Amino acid sequence: MSRVTLQVNGKQVSVVVEPRTLLVELLRDKLQLTGTHVGCDTSHCGACVVHVGGRSVKSCTMLAVEADGATVTTIEGLAQGGKLHPMQESFHQHHALQCGFCTPGMIMSAIELVETRPHADEHETREWLEGNFCRCTGYHNIVKAILSCRDAMREKSA
Repeated sequence: MSRVTLQVNGKQVSVVVEPRTLLVELLRDKLQLTGTHVGCDTSHCGACVVHVGGRSVKSCTMLAVEADGATVTTIEGLAQGGKLHPMQESFHQHHALQCGFCTPGMIMSAIELVETRPHADEHETREWLEGNFCRCTGYHNIVKAILSCRDAMREKSA
């Protein structure tokens, strides 16, 4: 057994896990943060994306012990004071979800995209999302939501 200490959604946590425990298992099973979804167990679907140290990571491919000492943000950690993160709000406004299963991973990936590539166009946005599968929406409204949020964030920082 190993003790893992990390900051999750702004709170310091320390949990004892088996060395083979995946980060997604720690989040869902030990910390009850079930917004991070398990869709494929093979890292292909992107439903499990969280931010580790500010970068998008498929939490089904990372051992919990690898995150020891890291800052982790899940979909539950985005809203602040009852106010949705701008990307969450944009997904809502643009109807960028149907069943919602892929939505947490899509949003987490999209946030890193607009933060690291603020001038990404539609083509680059679609390429960025290649690791996130949606079986319902056809991606059109997802891309629309991301680009709308990107524009709003650029205007706000200008």
